[in-house]
Amino acid sequence: MMTVLAEHDPLHLDPSGRDHHGEAACLREAGPVTRVILPGGVPAWAVTRHDELRDLVRDPRVSKDWRRWSAVTNNLLPENWSLTGVVKVTNMFSADGEQHRRLRTAVTNALTPQSVRALQPRLDEIVATLVRDLPRNISEDGSVDLCRYFANPLPLNVICELLGVPEYLHSRIRDLTASVFDHTIQGDQVNNTQKEILRTMAELVTYRSDNHGKDLTSSLIVTRRENPELLTEEELYSTLWLVASAGHETTRNLLVNAVRALLKHPGQLAMAREGATGTWEAVVEETLRWDGPVGNILTRVALVDITIADVTIPAGEAIVAPYSAVGRDPLKYGEDAERFDITRKDKKHMAFGGGPHFCVGALLARREAVTALPALMCAYPHMRLAVDDTAPKPLPSMLSNSVMELPVHLMP
Repeated sequence: MMTVLAEHDPLHLDPSGRDHHGEAACLREAGPVTRVILPGGVPAWAVTRHDELRDLVRDPRVSKDWRRWSAVTNNLLPENWSLTGVVKVTNMFSADGEQHRRLRTAVTNALTPQSVRALQPRLDEIVATLVRDLPRNISEDGSVDLCRYFANPLPLNVICELLGVPEYLHSRIRDLTASVFDHTIQGDQVNNTQKEILRTMAELVTYRSDNHGKDLTSSLIVTRRENPELLTEEELYSTLWLVASAGHETTRNLLVNAVRALLKHPGQLAMAREGATGTWEAVVEETLRWDGPVGNILTRVALVDITIADVTIPAGEAIVAPYSAVGRDPLKYGEDAERFDITRKDKKHMAFGGGPHFCVGALLARREAVTALPALMCAYPHMRLAVDDTAPKPLPSMLSNSVMELPVHLMP
């Protein structure tokens, strides 16, 4: 079959994340494979259909290694690029083959089904405390910000405990994560954030070297000490940062988006509260499909010319996974793909990626959400949004899909 290049003007992906789903609809309309422009004027491609993207992430003809991107080898990326912190990393996210397996194994050993189940009592305790304390944080207008007092501290505390992060570093990790995922920043702020991340991870390693514990950081320190070839110092710091940042940012967005969806769809919320076993799991999976925590992510580099849906992506060019677009693909989910429906039969999605790089923290994120959502929504059965749903400011990010604040009234 003859292959052709996409001919329409490329869509500029919005670094401010003002309308992820409006942008996603435009991407789907442009076709199954379309050219896009990343922040900073950097060209790439987007695969906008579920099945095509599912196949692509398993394709050995694509690489996760950003060093194989022609824009990198030809020195075409802007200085202090706003996506530097989520693209130019040295951990399992940007590794292939044996290197990927080596870097991933150390983390997966800490996130087995058994170890995640063992976290349940502590998770229950954190959730109960946050739910109980919400009324203490009501502002003068009678609302409480669920982002600040519930959705952010829950996964941040969980992941920091898993990593053995001392409490005095929690807020720094939170702020640095917000900076990395803010794709409107540029210039010296990008560079300063990267330097501060390195300093913070080095500080964590020093702390845990002096205070060894049963945590992931201590485990990785021992691995490096016993066999430095298995984990370089750069890989150690980068792996810790990947777990710390992605381990709470995406779960935070999942919680916020689920609460928003339920409060905007009271019939669905009623079904969740009254439903049988597995109903809250259905809420989580439908949220991940319908309004997942990641909008767009630069995910692969073509190693050879690749033809998808009659469109050729040239070797060396980058490919974006537009999860907001794929999650509502009508070819996969039917004509009602735009509808939030926890009874939907086909809720399989790509919110956690796919193939060898399927999110290592997916099990933990799901458990946090399935624990937190019923505890919150059943403790405050009259909760409602405090502002018009168009009012919350979106996270300023091409990648993160959620809002900065979620003010609600807990009682009538």
